[in-house]
Amino acid sequence: MHPEDRVLVAVMSRPRDFEIARDQGWYRVPERTASRGVHFEYVAFYFTGAFGERGWAVHHYARRLGHELATRRELLPDEADHPRAGEHYYKLQLGPLQRRDPPIVSLRWRRVTFIHTTWDRFEAAEEINDLFAEGGEFVDRLFHALRDARLAPERRYPVRESGVDYVVNLAVPCRQGIVVVDVADDAPGSTTPGALRFTHEKLGTDPHGCLQAVRAEVERRGGPSPLPQGVDAPQQAGEDRHK
Repeated sequence: MHPEDRVLVAVMSRPRDFEIARDQGWYRVPERTASRGVHFEYVAFYFTGAFGERGWAVHHYARRLGHELATRRELLPDEADHPRAGEHYYKLQLGPLQRRDPPIVSLRWRRVTFIHTTWDRFEAAEEINDLFAEGGEFVDRLFHALRDARLAPERRYPVRESGVDYVVNLAVPCRQGIVVVDVADDAPGSTTPGALRFTHEKLGTDPHGCLQAVRAEVERRGGPSPLPQGVDAPQQAGEDRHK
């Protein structure tokens, strides 16, 4: 295992699919969603609520040994009438499943799409937001500052506005809406509509001011949306969870 090894965190929404991965050593990924191909060394599995108390967390991972392309009907002949039976899937051959202990949890019990990350992030992650690499260094900095301030930020968060669904790199769910934060360079047209916008220069020269601007907007919206009952945010440094 190397820090730069690539890891696909795949959504597992059916216990049967986990049994197949565990007992038969394979997992399927729809070709239509694999825009980056299958260029990764490891596959980890994010359980949805279908897994009860184990849901909304990554408990297992495995080495990818190879892959082949097949239709869903060929992979699951007993589900030949499925609406996507004729669609193509990558059948990923897996090594033995390994336990991720402790599991990587989703603090808000949120749904995610496939996450492409690296082994060093996977190894160090406490919660699902730690896996995301999108947005670069400045998004990383602001995310950790917001989390240290206990504002419970989210990365790659789904937003619905005026009937349109999209995903933003950084957001703070509030009691009265969502504060979307856009971290961008100075190029015009790069701002997400309705977002608080910070340039790289601003974050580099006045990180405290950026944090205070987000905090003020969160307070204006009633404060951070509380986490589900019984869920605690990970302790911070100095105080030190488809188909």
